[in-house]
Amino acid sequence: MTQQVKAIRIDAKGGPDVLKLVTVDLPSPGNDEVTIRQKAVGLNFLDIYFRSGLYPQPLPHGIGCEASGVVEAVGADVRHLKVGDRVAYGVSPLGAYAEARNMPAKLVVKLPKAIGFEEGAAIMLKGLTTQYLLRQTYRLQGGETILFHAVAGGVGLIACQWAKALGVKVIGTASSPEKAALAKANGAWEVIDYTRENVAERVLELTGGNKVPVVYDSVGKDTWLTSLDCLQPRGLMVSFGNASGPVDGVNLGILATKGSLYVTRPTLADFVPTQEKMAAAAKELFSMITSGKIKVHIGQRFPLHEAGKAHAALAGRQTQGATILTVG
Repeated sequence: MTQQVKAIRIDAKGGPDVLKLVTVDLPSPGNDEVTIRQKAVGLNFLDIYFRSGLYPQPLPHGIGCEASGVVEAVGADVRHLKVGDRVAYGVSPLGAYAEARNMPAKLVVKLPKAIGFEEGAAIMLKGLTTQYLLRQTYRLQGGETILFHAVAGGVGLIACQWAKALGVKVIGTASSPEKAALAKANGAWEVIDYTRENVAERVLELTGGNKVPVVYDSVGKDTWLTSLDCLQPRGLMVSFGNASGPVDGVNLGILATKGSLYVTRPTLADFVPTQEKMAAAAKELFSMITSGKIKVHIGQRFPLHEAGKAHAALAGRQTQGATILTVG
């Protein structure tokens, strides 16, 4: 049975003004899908990449990959979910900016009662990203000192808390005293204001000349060389975003001259490719939240029809913590 719902669609690549609220047909779920009546939607830099065309997709298309809500219908082959379940997801086909949508059931997990819908929408992509960064890409053991760029952002604030709980010291970077204070309140050991300080020199000072074994960098082009300069010999550069633009024209020889460095460009989907791996990562994330070790910081809320304003705020670095779109 087909129903009509409101959703954001893109007919052309461009700025925030290309985000249009339209009415679309939503069919019954396929055999391996569930229909979710959504309560809140998470906003991420990834959405801007799709909107701008940095990550090209055939037009027209929806946008967004993170949300929470209630299961409204279940496909014939779905076993781990039922109608009425509170659920969330952080990896999905584009289309989360919607009142309701169909989702591959293997990408959807039950949301514990102790975690609200807004928290669920704000935490899934960013929280699962933090999980794969800190627990899989470079598995922190405790006792390390690490560098994490954009530490006052949605992923950064979660990473600060998670790392502190593991006994890891986070050196963060931020663009203002206010953002630095927010990061420290969430567990960062030290925060470097990159508008006033030399990041590589400050990291060298803070580590007593040792530098760090791993750098987590979602900024991209603007921080690429600085990040490499902060790494110990054979250290790992984890480039997981492009907020300032993509890193390109890389000469692999620079990795040798700076200490036989490693570089990886991971994506969440490759770390949670099955329902079992998704459930395991989400379980670890949810346990960190329900135990109080991680608190979800929602800095901004916009109604669904103001998605363009939300994108402008995020791109303009005018946000702190997570940003969500409210539905209904």
